Amino acid sequence: MTASTIDDRDDLISYLHVAMALEHATIPPYLTAYYSIHSTTNSDAAHIIRVVAVEEMLHLTLVANVLNAIGGRPDLTRPGFVPSYPARLPDGEDDFTVDLRPLSPEAVETFCKIERPGSAPDAGARLLRTPDGARPVLAFSPTAEGMRFYSIGEFYAEIIEGLQKVAAGDPELFSGDPALQVGPEYFYSGGGSVTVVRDLDSACRALRFIAAQGEGLDAGIHDAGGELAHYYRFRQLQLGRYYQVGDDPDAPSGPPLRVSWDEVYQVKVSARLADFPAGSELARAARDFNASYGAFLALLTRAFNGQPGLLQDAVCDMFRLRDGFNQLVRNPLPGSDGLHAGPTFEIPAAAGSDPGASRPAGRTAQAVTR
Repeated sequence: MTASTIDDRDDLISYLHVAMALEHATIPPYLTAYYSIHSTTNSDAAHIIRVVAVEEMLHLTLVANVLNAIGGRPDLTRPGFVPSYPARLPDGEDDFTVDLRPLSPEAVETFCKIERPGSAPDAGARLLRTPDGARPVLAFSPTAEGMRFYSIGEFYAEIIEGLQKVAAGDPELFSGDPALQVGPEYFYSGGGSVTVVRDLDSACRALRFIAAQGEGLDAGIHDAGGELAHYYRFRQLQLGRYYQVGDDPDAPSGPPLRVSWDEVYQVKVSARLADFPAGSELARAARDFNASYGAFLALLTRAFNGQPGLLQDAVCDMFRLRDGFNQLVRNPLPGSDGLHAGPTFEIPAAAGSDPGASRPAGRTAQAVTR
């Protein structure tokens, strides 16, 4: 049995900060693939990616509710919240990297790896040594130095067990301000609804929902609500057919699904600002996009800190970024052998800074750039 890495409320708060960063880290890759698609083409793929991106916003909201319920404070503007791509995610004994890619077989393969269910072979394998290298590791332990989790599912299992352990010894654990909870009236997703977190049961239910919807716990093709889990939504793009109820995981029997990999802007993989010609209009567009994305994260932070009505605006803003994406992905990037520009998601501190966001007592909130 692996020793617990969560001993108290501060440990839980640190873990939930990491969980928020982890949930968000999938959104830039999904949006990059989504906006690389040529207009009016690949409608099946575009719909699948868009729906999953919206549900990642639901996951962010659920983690924020758990964090607020135990007296933490969500902050999507802190340094390091947005990782430097490529970033590492757990994949059993090995790690794979998540890049900012156009829609492609490689991008879909990565999406399947992100969402793939994965349980450690035994309790002792839940935590693994973090590999050497400068790439950020996204599902790491903020309390066990140099350790990361076997899978996203194991990461959430650790948090759930930690909640149970700390709640057993601290009857005041769930003493956060109820007014900070985001209720279902502020967010709608066809793939689930927001859980208001007031106690251990609702906190565990919220976190299990995240895992079951496609990020680690093997709940089968459909989740408890009958919705297709994220992993299998992306598998449809690989297998060329939609799933129907009762299908074998490797043999969907629904209508055919067509993906045209050529009707996509060939965006440079994980472009950085340093790749853009200095002083160019394209470089300015990349910086403007990053500032707009920082403002989007600041809006989410306000929504999770007492202004829940802003959450609907934030979801809309995520797709109002289309113009900024188009200014980049539709233009070749000089010096890149014909590849197109793309967003870099290098967020300037001033763009998303929330000076009022607090840190867990006695600890600095950990970024994901470990």
